[in-house]
Amino acid sequence: MTEMEMNDHRMLGKKLELFHMEEDAPGMVYWHGQGWKIYRLLEDWIRGKMADLGYEEVRSPQLLPKSLWERSGHWEKFGQNMFAVPGKDGGRDMALKPMSCPCHIQIFNADLKSYRQLPVRYAEFGICHRDESSGSMHGLMRTRGFEQDDAHVLCRPEQVEAEVARFVGLLKDSYEQLGFSNVRSALSLRPAARAGSEADWDLAEERLLAAARSAGVEPEIQSGEGAFYGPKLEFALQDRQGRHWQCGTIQLDMVLPGRLGASFINEAGEHEVPVMLHHAVLGSMGRFIGMLLEHHEGRLPFWLAPDQVAILPIGADQEPAARAFAARLREVGMRPRILLEESLQRRLVQAHELMIPVHAVIGRREAEAGQVMLQDGAGKCLHELEGAVATLAARR
Repeated sequence: MTEMEMNDHRMLGKKLELFHMEEDAPGMVYWHGQGWKIYRLLEDWIRGKMADLGYEEVRSPQLLPKSLWERSGHWEKFGQNMFAVPGKDGGRDMALKPMSCPCHIQIFNADLKSYRQLPVRYAEFGICHRDESSGSMHGLMRTRGFEQDDAHVLCRPEQVEAEVARFVGLLKDSYEQLGFSNVRSALSLRPAARAGSEADWDLAEERLLAAARSAGVEPEIQSGEGAFYGPKLEFALQDRQGRHWQCGTIQLDMVLPGRLGASFINEAGEHEVPVMLHHAVLGSMGRFIGMLLEHHEGRLPFWLAPDQVAILPIGADQEPAARAFAARLREVGMRPRILLEESLQRRLVQAHELMIPVHAVIGRREAEAGQVMLQDGAGKCLHELEGAVATLAARR
């Protein structure tokens, strides 16, 4: 087996007991406990960053009337990839949502807003479904059920530049913390099949390019690759194998708010239609985890590892000290795992195979002295118990 095959996220998912797929649920992910830890850590991490930047987290239904998707234009564009549910006894036809943007406009429309309340920023970690063809599905990289770090900003045209700069700052900071330093950007312009007037497209493309440059981004131009409702600024990450993965995207939409009746009261007391920015930093959470696994070859950053510290008592007499150390680590929010079975050498191998970043060995002398031997890629170091806790906690 080649090194690339060994570092395929599907192989790593099986080896590390993170997730699996079933033939009777094609394109759907069964997350195991270890994998779900990674998922929730990543989700909570980006959620916190967005909350700090003023995004309000919302939740919208998964099953919505087909008529909503017809009004928005998604049915014409994506209907063949949506899961439709025929209405019973003459009831309305429904569909599972493939994205959340119409729902966020409905939340915006629930009460009439003043220009003083704009921009309004919504974030949602909701499940979406798309009926992908069986030949296009590939582990976590393309699935039929997925969750995005989906966000929408409803604002005035003159607020677009500041909102794009906010997003670009969030995106760059996030990618750097996750170990991606090489990021390419592109601006995708109007496609052949599109909604909206040519004047709106001229303005949207001009504003998004100006906002990107103002934020320090000089994108490549991709003709014809925009969304049907507006141009998009997209970002691709380069992994350790030199592959590029398109992840972050922000799109300027001057179509959907008007189609779905969004408005606010401006300074003159008149109804005005806002523009909308659609964006995601990570995109599909599962796909991003697959990328992280392959990029880091299974050895995730310490803060994101499902088990951070493997605690290895040399003998049975040191098990109480090992449990006490594990309890102290849990008290400060860390994730230890005590390995007890088989020989110490075999347990060290097991900790290495599970890709646990730090190994903590406790022998008779360490237990008696209230110490622990920490070992990671940088070598070994003996610590007092509380010093070890502080050292590890600082790495988070």
